[in-house]
Amino acid sequence: MSGGDPLVANDKSLTIFSDKLATIPHVKRLRIHSRMPIVLPERITSEFITWISQLKQKPVLVTHCNHAQEINQSVAHAMQQLTNAGVVLFNQAVLLKSVNDNADALVELSEALFDVGIQPYYLHILDKVEGAAHFDLPTTIAQQLHSEITLRLSGYLVPKLVYESAGSPSKLPV
Repeated sequence: MSGGDPLVANDKSLTIFSDKLATIPHVKRLRIHSRMPIVLPERITSEFITWISQLKQKPVLVTHCNHAQEINQSVAHAMQQLTNAGVVLFNQAVLLKSVNDNADALVELSEALFDVGIQPYYLHILDKVEGAAHFDLPTTIAQQLHSEITLRLSGYLVPKLVYESAGSPSKLPV
């Protein structure tokens, strides 16, 4: 194992990759999807902030946070650093049975996200992947929950209810 800092190496890789993207004239934004700032907010280092704030493209970070309990002071601090660096923050949550499958949990999630500067954006129906069936909810329950939170939240706090379909070029509304 090398003695170098893996975060520094990763930041260098990000720089090489984003510099290559910057040579493509029509690429105006760099959108990153990651759970990292939620599960390891310490990854948002000063070096990472320097990299993301110097991008030629507009940086957009889509976090993957599924429950308000995932948001703590460390996450709030990381999000503040990203916001100060000019990063647009969105969230996509996955609707999970026995985790966030009630309106109270979803309302609390949207409020907690917004409190730390993250715009609730997508609420996903679970993809049909091996090993995750125990988290699956019927689409009718997802629709009912979405209707409930729509009544309880301001419009800008209500994420779009979506699903993914193989071969589709984008997420699809439910």
